[in-house]
Amino acid sequence: MLARREHSREELKRKLGGAETVPGELEALIDEFERQGWLSEHRLADQAVVFARGRYGSRRVLDQLGQKGVTGEPLARATDALKAQELESAQAVWRKRFGRPAADLAEKAKQARFLAARGFAPEVIQQVLKGIFEDLD
Repeated sequence: MLARREHSREELKRKLGGAETVPGELEALIDEFERQGWLSEHRLADQAVVFARGRYGSRRVLDQLGQKGVTGEPLARATDALKAQELESAQAVWRKRFGRPAADLAEKAKQARFLAARGFAPEVIQQVLKGIFEDLD
C-alpha cells in the first residue's frame, strides 16, 4: 500500500485494522513504518499541496486531509501553503475553464459556483471575478 501512494496513520489503521490479532500490534507496526521513513503525514500533506496547485482550493484539500486523519503540524503547514497559493490557483482554474469574463450576471454566478465547487474561498472567488472585470476597464 505504501509503495503506491502516501497514507496517513489513520488511513493505514482503517485499512489494516481487521488484521490485528494482538492488541497494540498495529500501532507498533505503524510506529515502525514512521521510524523507517515509509510513512509520513508531512509528505502526504506536501503532496496534496503540490497536487492542488492550479486545480483546487484550500477548503477542498484541507477537507480531504482531514478525512484522511491528518492533524497537527502537517495540517498547519499545508494550510499555510494552500492559503499562500490560493488566489493564483483560482485564477489558473478560471482561465483554463472560462478564459473570458461573464457576459451577464447568470454566467458570472455560474463561474462563481464552479470555483466554489473546486474548494476556493468566497473572498478568493470575489477577487478573481472582480480582477477579471477590472482588467477590462
